Amino acid sequence: MKYYKHILATTIIATSLFSCGNDNGKADGYGNFEATEITISAENNGKLMQFNLEEGDVLQKAQFIGYIDTIPLSLKREQLEVSKAVISSKSKGVLSQISVLNSRLRTANTNKTRAENLIKDNAGTQKQLDDVSGEIDVIKNQIRSVEIQNAPVVNELKSIDVQLKQIDDQIEKSKIINPTHGTVLTKYAEPNEITAFGKPLYKIADLTTMQLRVYISETQLANLKIGQEVTVKIDDADTMKSYKGKISWIASEAEFTPKIIQTKEERVALVYAVKVDVKNDGSLKIGMPAEMWMSNSEDN
Repeated sequence: MKYYKHILATTIIATSLFSCGNDNGKADGYGNFEATEITISAENNGKLMQFNLEEGDVLQKAQFIGYIDTIPLSLKREQLEVSKAVISSKSKGVLSQISVLNSRLRTANTNKTRAENLIKDNAGTQKQLDDVSGEIDVIKNQIRSVEIQNAPVVNELKSIDVQLKQIDDQIEKSKIINPTHGTVLTKYAEPNEITAFGKPLYKIADLTTMQLRVYISETQLANLKIGQEVTVKIDDADTMKSYKGKISWIASEAEFTPKIIQTKEERVALVYAVKVDVKNDGSLKIGMPAEMWMSNSEDN
């Protein structure tokens, strides 16, 4: 009888110690896994000529995915090049006039200097100097007149250059380049479809590291800090599978417990959101429920 009493007492003590160690078997936080999802949209209008991806594909950063038809843009660019050539030919005629006038101006200035020297040597007259000065004023006025005529041509050439740069930018944006490493979650378009600027093409997310968003009470907040290691558990057949996690973000303001969170506390309680980074071994999925344990013990 004493033996059985001893066994019973030992069992009660062990059970009490275990209960104190894991907080009565209650996790410190409950939540769901999430990842930063990016929707890649078309940056141009036209027919989707090539689009090489499927849902579940792992894409690399800067990977070429496909392109949108650029024939209309190429034709428009050729048209602008022709217009620029025509306008440039007109501009060359005007600029040649300015060149001739500048040559005449240099000659007139030389004659003015010569006339001034002759007057100093009493070998020339004031009338000669006045005639040369008058000729210089006439030539300068002619140059200004031609430059005024040339201004619209120059501005038109600048406008065409800007349009050419815009076309080149649109052609470059017709290429579909994946912006970040990740897994394709959803595919919204197929080859040969007509797409438009801003129309979603696919959704991608980096699943190598998942974020578990859990909610904790105010009393637990003092025991958590960014960079702290915790244990994350998910359901795995008849047991729980554990992962190492690291707290990457703690909300600065409280909120009411979301309805999707199943806890033993009242739903109306104020809680703080916490994000825990967990290395994904392929088993973790977006939306999967999980638990956070502040103790790193695998025996919890």
